Amino acid sequence: MFGIGGGELVFILFIVLMLFGSDKVPEIARTMGKAMAQLKNATNDIKSEIHKGAEANGFDSQTLTNITGNINAQINEAKTNLLGDTTSVSTNLLGDTATEIDKVKEDIETISGPVKRQK
Repeated sequence: MFGIGGGELVFILFIVLMLFGSDKVPEIARTMGKAMAQLKNATNDIKSEIHKGAEANGFDSQTLTNITGNINAQINEAKTNLLGDTTSVSTNLLGDTATEIDKVKEDIETISGPVKRQK
């Protein structure tokens, strides 16, 4: 839920309770619920108007889906061209880092030799 964990949610609820008091919290929750319902209804109305307009101009839902898919593919291709392939960069970076760490471990072991810490 919006990247908020359980502890963070409890903390936010505690702050809201402290700011507004226990008598105002149910009223605020009701108002927020009504606002969310109105937002959802408005979004659905806009979607239906877009679909009606598209159908009136000869586009069906399959055509719109194909157009949307093509646009998303072009956006992803542009991102790949601009940013490059980030998975290969991270894999190479991790591989190089692991190699360097192994070299340092070997150097430390050769320097310390048979000396071990005693408990």
